[in-house]
Amino acid sequence: MSQTNSLRPSAERLILVPAIITLGVTLLRLIGELQHWSKTYFNTALGGGGAVVGITWLAPVFGIYFAMRLVSAGEGPRSALRAIAFGILGALVIFASAPAERLAFRTAPSFQVRLLFEWAMFALAGLVTLPGWPRLWKTLLAYAYAARIPVVIIMFFAFRAAWGTHYDALPSDFTSTSLMSKWLWLGFFPQLILWVGFTLASGMLFGGIAGAITRVFRPAPATT
Repeated sequence: MSQTNSLRPSAERLILVPAIITLGVTLLRLIGELQHWSKTYFNTALGGGGAVVGITWLAPVFGIYFAMRLVSAGEGPRSALRAIAFGILGALVIFASAPAERLAFRTAPSFQVRLLFEWAMFALAGLVTLPGWPRLWKTLLAYAYAARIPVVIIMFFAFRAAWGTHYDALPSDFTSTSLMSKWLWLGFFPQLILWVGFTLASGMLFGGIAGAITRVFRPAPATT
């Protein structure tokens, strides 16, 4: 039993290299925006404008990576179909949030209320995927915070010094000028709630599919 446990990769070991890669991409993006490199890769617009260089794209990629590692270590999902089904459920919550968000933006009394609604939807999207594959979910949660905490720190200094990057870009209807207000509402909470939820939902969906495929080629004892 102790030998089996020793072969099981801890979340810290699994996320170490992905977290370092993600930090590197974050720093590269910051440098690219500060140096005004190509907007295709380093867009300074609000939300990043779909810039190619960014860590959002890494969530499904590392979801696949974590899934393959866990299956190979004998920590696959109890049911591959169950894992995929809950991953799809998370994706559906995100897709359903889009029309609901548009309605909220028309009817909500304040910008902050609209933000709270958006955070809640993405948090829900991440949470509903948990039953599908708890071990992968916990690994993705650890990775999500490792990826997003550096962004939270960068955004504080970006807002403080007005760097002119997407990290300190302000929505047109955000009226507060306080540093802490900008950082908390647009940096701290979105990164640690909304983007963590997105990482969980997308990582669980792609990871669930990858885990199912990996089990076909390398069957492993299913655990949670």
